[in-house]
Amino acid sequence: MSEYFEIAYAAASKGLCLFTGTGFSKAVTGNAAPTWKALLIDLCDLCDNPTALKDALFPSVGDAPLSLEEAAQVIEIELLKKGKLIDDEISSLIKAVDLDGDNSKVEEFCQAHSFQVVTTNYDKLMEKLCGEANCQSLTPGLPIPRSDARVKVYHVHGSVDVPENMVVTANDYFSFLNAQTYFSRKLSTILHENTVVIIGYSLSDMNLKAILSDYKGFAKSNLIGSNIFLVSRSKVKNYIKDYYSNCYGIRVIDDTGVAKFFSEVTCNIAVAKDCIDTAMTAMTNVLAGTHKFKKNFINLENSFFEIVASISAKGHSLNADAVVKMIGKVIAQKQKLTQETGAWEQYTHLAKWLVYLGAIMELKSTSIEDIYLKAVRRSMDTMSKKLILGYSWHAYNVWEAKWPSLMPANRVMIKEYITDKLGNDDAIGIVNLG
Repeated sequence: MSEYFEIAYAAASKGLCLFTGTGFSKAVTGNAAPTWKALLIDLCDLCDNPTALKDALFPSVGDAPLSLEEAAQVIEIELLKKGKLIDDEISSLIKAVDLDGDNSKVEEFCQAHSFQVVTTNYDKLMEKLCGEANCQSLTPGLPIPRSDARVKVYHVHGSVDVPENMVVTANDYFSFLNAQTYFSRKLSTILHENTVVIIGYSLSDMNLKAILSDYKGFAKSNLIGSNIFLVSRSKVKNYIKDYYSNCYGIRVIDDTGVAKFFSEVTCNIAVAKDCIDTAMTAMTNVLAGTHKFKKNFINLENSFFEIVASISAKGHSLNADAVVKMIGKVIAQKQKLTQETGAWEQYTHLAKWLVYLGAIMELKSTSIEDIYLKAVRRSMDTMSKKLILGYSWHAYNVWEAKWPSLMPANRVMIKEYITDKLGNDDAIGIVNLG
């Protein structure tokens, strides 16, 4: 199951939110946008005795004595001594940075789809990428527009439009964290209502972490699938992926730059659009008990994701009796398809379905647990690491490649079950991968 198809599905159904940070700005400016630390070092040059100030705040040897927010507080004091305001100086530096390099894939996506953006960046680069005529920029200190727009950009830490309201220093962050503002409430709402893609961001913001942790608890108690992705330009170790999954319910797409991400999502948009209306209507009718999914629909690789996405879009819990019954029937239909002559792709599909479900929600002690584990046993009992007649080599490859993507609790649950129930050496090898 492609994460890009899932994100494209959200974009096509107007349920996507991008959460952007400094890394995004650097990617679309040819690396010209400064990091937060680099910006503060530039500000030191505007103060008296800049070399001594840099050495004190950003020593070349040893750890920095203050956090970046605290360093900004010190720099603010030094700038005030010269009659300068840190907000105005930051605004001037940020305004000087513009789009640069090949942003064609980013612009192609941004100018064709409806979505929301939450950003901690002060710049207006996203607005330029989307086309300012079709984009609303919302920032603290300016009235909240009541009209609609194709794209809405929420500058939760302020923007260059209103420099005095930017969140810069330790005092600013303290006030922001302890204030129930429109923007902090909006961030929480967006997480509950959209598929969220965090891109160019290091998850260092404590306010975001608190909201993500709160949302994970809500999603777990209501059996809502994980809807948050973190896109990382570099490879991410499985230990770190497990941390993000455990603490925040985040799935990681690593080794992926900004341009590649938008290119992959765009490639999946057309298929996603074709699926939305039919899947939603079909799922509603099946839940009502008036219809059942047709064989040619269950035969498709993406059908299970479409069903799960439709369940979430309609606000149903995966633990609801009717939903559990439907999922059980769908998985049983897929298993039946694996028994048909020449249906080797169905073994692969089944493995992908089970991996996907195990990646988006914790299944231990839920009413879906038994259905899920029996299907996993069926999938793993009919796979093989070697090319053996009657066993699926491709299904084995799916389990081996995607095993780390399952939530840690699900990996433990499957390992215990398979070790107890199955003697397949290849399956035992998979569940012992860690």
